[in-house]
Amino acid sequence: MERPVPRGLRGEKEEEEEVERVLVSEHSWRPCPTARRRVRGCLEWVKRQLFRVGEDWYFLFILGVLMATISFAMDIIITRLYAAHTWLYREIGDIGVLKYLSWTLFPTALAAFSTGFSQSITPHSGGSGIPELKTILMGVVLEDYLAIQNFGAKVVGLTCTLTCGSTVFLGKVGPYVHLSAMAAAYLGKMRTTVTREYEVGVKPVYTVLAVLLLASITFPPGLGQFMASRLTMKEYLISLFDNRTWGLLAANASGVAKPGGLWQEWDHPSATIYGTLTFFLLMKFWMLILATTLPLPAGYFMPIFIYGAAIGRLMGEVVALLFPRGLHSEGPPRLIIPAGYALAGAAAFAGSVTHAVSTALLVCEATGHLGHLLPTVLAVLVANAISQKNQPSFYDAGIIVKKLPYLPPIRSRHIASYRVVVEEFMDHKHPQAPQGEKVNGVGAPYHTQKAAFPSQN
Repeated sequence: MERPVPRGLRGEKEEEEEVERVLVSEHSWRPCPTARRRVRGCLEWVKRQLFRVGEDWYFLFILGVLMATISFAMDIIITRLYAAHTWLYREIGDIGVLKYLSWTLFPTALAAFSTGFSQSITPHSGGSGIPELKTILMGVVLEDYLAIQNFGAKVVGLTCTLTCGSTVFLGKVGPYVHLSAMAAAYLGKMRTTVTREYEVGVKPVYTVLAVLLLASITFPPGLGQFMASRLTMKEYLISLFDNRTWGLLAANASGVAKPGGLWQEWDHPSATIYGTLTFFLLMKFWMLILATTLPLPAGYFMPIFIYGAAIGRLMGEVVALLFPRGLHSEGPPRLIIPAGYALAGAAAFAGSVTHAVSTALLVCEATGHLGHLLPTVLAVLVANAISQKNQPSFYDAGIIVKKLPYLPPIRSRHIASYRVVVEEFMDHKHPQAPQGEKVNGVGAPYHTQKAAFPSQN
């Protein structure tokens, strides 16, 4: 006769039997334990070998592939949409009203959608994002600027902004840097959230009115014919960096436009290339200022770069007109190349606006030509010296306007400002405690000849 087992011991035995059955079941359904151990060991060895170089390398690899894929997809979408707009404008016929509507409504609708969509998701998606990144890199935590919803809003808004073409005259360099930072923050699991209330109803209306004004001015049959408004941002750069002298090409032109001749967009019969370049600079000056106030994702480096290239191109064409046989001091004369002036102008103007010297290296890498390196570097240094003496950079000005935290500059750039000693601005009149009394709970030292000791509160 079996003895009755207590309830507690019975439960423990049942649990042990259940665990044993599970182990037996697992071993029965997992054959070849030796082979599985070898495979597991091989996988562990591969993991150790891969992560020997550090996890940051794989993180950076994923980040680079991700951003390159996004940029490639954005470029394809922008190219297709811009080609559709060009086809619509070309196929609509010679009716002036329809051509005007097709030219103006397309960028206006895209800009309005860009502003409304991005601002409805997060109000931090407007602008380039460079001032905010500079503030974050200085150690200030800005909430919601690196959130994933800001990433999506900026991608969609920037795509619509760039599809507007040269009508709005904005770029993608700054916003793409912000996108890369947001992707890195998301991959690194750095998220910040904040809840605020914003009134975004007026912003799309302002965007519609501003873009409608810009599109009306750049309408090709109107004032746009005097500023080569049918060219894209990329075609602006290609045409301004043309090695040929436009003055000579215009003098020898037969009057029939050849396909692929981008310089002919600058050659108007009643204005010549000098008039169109001058009118382009005058109009784009205030149009670019107006475009920077739009609350949509956009970059400002490329428009500034193109504007500087136009300044240099105009200067080069004027010098080539004044000295048709070139300049020479010793040896044979050297012909004037206006494209070299355009390179120096683009680097100098972009460097003066951003307070960066690396723009000289940028133009040399972009063109692969080092023949104009010395004058380009000299122009950038002079432009930076003048600009830094009189005003902050474009991005620092954005930090100041948005009232973001920033480090103030040194009171003077003169070398004598570094000779300031501590006693000139520190208060050296400290309260003193008599000998023998405690200061903040600490007794004064015994072996001393002084009657009082400075205290620090």
